[in-house]
Amino acid sequence: MSQTPLSYKDAGVDIVAGDALVERIKPLAKKTMREGVLAGIGGFGALFEVPKRYKEPVLVSGTDGVGTKLKLAFEWNMHDTVGIDLVAMSVNDVLVQGAEPLFFLDYFACGKLDVDTAAAVVGGIAKGCELSGCALIGGETAEMPGMYPAGEYDLAGFAVGAVEKSKILTGQNVKAGDVVLGLASSGVHSNGFSLVRKCIERAGDQAPTTLDGKPFKQALMEPTRLYVLNVLAALAKHPSTENASGIKALAHITGGGLLENIPRVLPEGLAAHLQKGSWPQTELFAWLQATAGIDDTEMNRTFNNGIGMVVVVDAAEADSCAATLRAAGEQVYRIGVIAPQGSGEQVVVR
Repeated sequence: MSQTPLSYKDAGVDIVAGDALVERIKPLAKKTMREGVLAGIGGFGALFEVPKRYKEPVLVSGTDGVGTKLKLAFEWNMHDTVGIDLVAMSVNDVLVQGAEPLFFLDYFACGKLDVDTAAAVVGGIAKGCELSGCALIGGETAEMPGMYPAGEYDLAGFAVGAVEKSKILTGQNVKAGDVVLGLASSGVHSNGFSLVRKCIERAGDQAPTTLDGKPFKQALMEPTRLYVLNVLAALAKHPSTENASGIKALAHITGGGLLENIPRVLPEGLAAHLQKGSWPQTELFAWLQATAGIDDTEMNRTFNNGIGMVVVVDAAEADSCAATLRAAGEQVYRIGVIAPQGSGEQVVVR
């Protein structure tokens, strides 16, 4: 007895939809092209030549996802900015070593491919790359029936940057007396959303309609700020070398907040003493703290709490460095100083 032939589409994988997505992606990726790209979207592998202006280039890589923030994207049908989050989480990490992001690759996985949704997500990825000066050089779209619930997907991103060997930021020359500057975040960024979602659930119909002048949903989904171009410009103007004591360390404030990320760039025996109230608490973070009923310590450990990037700079250049960053469009706060650690924690907020 003959059986009806089964196609790949019958099994749940639509090759035609995948091809349509690639065609939608190509012009988005083209906008991100930069020096060094030899071959990008479409090949089995993407080719990139490290720019010849580097004398001793060291490659710096980073990878991350968006996390449970995606759950809100599914629920609220807001897919156009999570791609920016994906890029930001990796390129901001690469930046911390003083590196310029060169190129980015993405991985988009779903149960059934919706071309419009996927194109919106990749459009955000391309926008994030464009705003960071790095090329969207390749990626992978995986349609896997049965692996994900209808309407859901997952994202992963991979960034590679380069820095001159002599200019790598290690934080090893940080010393007592150095100043800690905080660059304002654009919101929750892309960590702490398991607690954010609990707060939304707890608030129910009592959730505010606006926060910080934005509609409630937009305020929570505001994408992670891309610090790359402004901080790279500040690094060029305020370098930390044998002859100049400028920016000595950077810390991207993600999971673990201020309390766990700043120590990652401090030498042993030193601590960051942060002054409570030296940066404003936004309505968004005030609402999260009140709704969750957590103390300041937990806020500074769970969320960025208003500071998305920390800059440790020599005291002599702190004011001029802050002015450089402000002129570029960053909101900058002088939030603390570096001091001997003693027997206490590596981050103290008082």
